Amino acid sequence: MTDGFYVDPQSNPAVWVRDHPQDGRQAAIKANISSKPIARWFGSWSGDIRSAVSGHVGGTGSKLPVLVAYNIPGRDACGGHSGGGAGSPSAYRSWISAFAAGIGNRPAVVVVEPDSLADFNCMDSGQIAERTAMIKYATEQFKAKAPNTWVYLDAGNAQWVPAGTMAGRLDAAGVRDVRGFAVNVSNYHTTAASVTYANAVSGALPGGGKPFVIDTSRNGNGHNGEWCNPGGRKLGTVARTGGGAEMLLWVKVPGDSDGRCGKAPGVDAGQFDPQLAFDLVYGY
Repeated sequence: MTDGFYVDPQSNPAVWVRDHPQDGRQAAIKANISSKPIARWFGSWSGDIRSAVSGHVGGTGSKLPVLVAYNIPGRDACGGHSGGGAGSPSAYRSWISAFAAGIGNRPAVVVVEPDSLADFNCMDSGQIAERTAMIKYATEQFKAKAPNTWVYLDAGNAQWVPAGTMAGRLDAAGVRDVRGFAVNVSNYHTTAASVTYANAVSGALPGGGKPFVIDTSRNGNGHNGEWCNPGGRKLGTVARTGGGAEMLLWVKVPGDSDGRCGKAPGVDAGQFDPQLAFDLVYGY
């Protein structure tokens, strides 16, 4: 239904490139980041979610948009840098239902709630059950209202949750009703390590394996043991089909901060920092 990935002219790096034509870093960021297909993240900042999603997907022409739903209550419970989310489970159900309705019959890729099924160690059993039910509801809404959307539930990364454990969480959250799952979102593990992990998760899923996608936005130099704006990382493979997965995608926006930490102690999570972006081009 599409002929290539959508390049978002309103991404944070694209807006920065337009606004800073005289900056010495502009050419490198334009050539290597803002001109590439990158996912658009949606959350509480997006306003009316149905119209925001519909407007975005409706403006991509024949290209395939990649969207991220990031509004689960208690978001980033353990990491803390990206906290927030909908105010209650009922509010979340209304939000994600409207998200799916905003896509409708148009083709899209959606990564559902990064970290949500991996970030359990700061939650009690009741909170875990509540969150799992919200993700399962999301899968039902996309299946019913967005039939041409390929939905991938987030499955953490190669060194976070054992593959068998993650497979059980995905199964409980309804992965059988969607296209598959995503790994390495906003992280740095190599594509090879991510493929190995994702294949193990897929192989452990009850009822048969599922396709997966990998976030390659910042994994060009692999993982150095840090997750929050580490130095020495590099852009990875630009969005493509195949590559060991169903798709390799730039899910995290290169240059967007992970939080007030690492190389960007003064930059809030999700805010674009041109130096972070520039450093990813050259592996600094």
